[in-house]
Parts: sequence; C-alpha cells; structure tokens
Amino acid sequence: MVSTALGRSRADRHAKGRAARHEARHAADRHSADRHPAHRHTASRKRRLPQVAAIFLGTLLAGSSAYALTQWVVSLASGSSGFAQGATVKNITVTAVSSPSPTNLLYPEGTGDVVLKITNPNPFPVTITTIEVPSSSSFATGFSTSGLASSLAACGASSSGSDVYWHDATASASTSHALASPLVVGPTGSSGDPLTVTLTGAASMGATASATCEGGYFKMPSLAGVTAYAGGNVSPTSSPATDS
Repeated sequence: MVSTALGRSRADRHAKGRAARHEARHAADRHSADRHPAHRHTASRKRRLPQVAAIFLGTLLAGSSAYALTQWVVSLASGSSGFAQGATVKNITVTAVSSPSPTNLLYPEGTGDVVLKITNPNPFPVTITTIEVPSSSSFATGFSTSGLASSLAACGASSSGSDVYWHDATASASTSHALASPLVVGPTGSSGDPLTVTLTGAASMGATASATCEGGYFKMPSLAGVTAYAGGNVSPTSSPATDS
C-alpha cells in the first residue's frame, strides 16, 4: 500500500512538472508574439502563400487552356468571302426659310440675302460645292407674311410683278454659282442636318418691280441643280452658316 501510494505521488509530481513546463513555454510564446507582432503576421502569411499560389496557378491554367493551340493547322477554303452592300443615294432638299432674317434687304436695282435650309436624307454627309440657278427670266413670288402662305397681289413671278431673280442668273437656261466655301450637310438625323445657310447678296430686284412688293417676302425660283458629293471623312458645317 505504501509502495503504491509513493508511486502515485511520484507520477503526480511528474505530471504537474510537465504541465508547468508546457504552460511556461506557451507563456513565453505569447510574450514573444506580443513583443513582436510582425512575427505572428509573417507566420500567418507563410501559411496563406501556398493557398494563394495554388489558386492563382489553377486560374491561369484554366484560362490558358481555352486558347491552347494544338499541332493541327486549319487552312482557309478557296473562295471564302463576305457580303457588303452599297447605300442608295437620295436627293437633298433645299427649302426657303425666314430664320435667321436676311441682313441685306431687297429694293429696286439692289441685291439682298437669300436664306435657305438644306436637308440631307442620306446616312452619310453630303458636300455641296456649287448651286445652279435658273435663268434671269425666272422670277420670285411675293408674299405678305414670312411664312410664305399669302401671296401679294401684283407681286407675282414676273418682271412687272416682283422682278426678283437670282443675282448670278443669265439669259441662258441656267448658271452655276460656285460657293465661297463647300457646305457639308451632316447625315440624316445628326446635329449637322438640316443646315441653314444665308447666301449674301444672292437675290436681285429689277427696276420694274411693283410697288406692292414693298416690305414683302419672296420665295426664290427653284434651283436648277447642285454639284454635291456623298460621303467622305468631313465635318458638317456649323448651322446657321453664311456663304456667298
């Protein structure tokens, strides 16, 4: 009995000693970590590095496998091609407008400004370089309002009426008038379409104009044509524009 008791006593002392030493080591580790927190973070980073590297490598391999090339080369069959189609060119429209108001106004044997609006129905810009005016025997019609809705009596389209015609017109069928600068109308629906232009001094009034035309508004004879080009890498003309 005494021997057994002594044996248990020694075992208890050894166990307590081991526990004390174990606790002392943990206390020392905690003390060191408190004094050197970077050591704790370094250890944590060291544990995470292999995991991060494995994830990155797996992602890289997965992405590269989608574009991996093999040793089997594929060629192109003869006659391989594609389809394209040219746009259809539509005519531009030129109409008389009252805004902005002309600066130079008509009087007998004088010239005045002509204001017009150019509309482009095409999906590409159009550049206009010349306009073609009708002969001097084609006259403007006079109206009582700027909306050109009510015509003026005795101020019709004749030499004894309005006696207003395009300034560059001659007795021939038509005459080309080169613009001082090309006018570029933007594609349909863009900020450069339509384009409003004031042609300085483009209208003339003859000496036989009726007195009823005084203070009137005039719709110029229809243009005979234009010289214009489709497309191109060009910027639309800012509206309203002035030309001569």
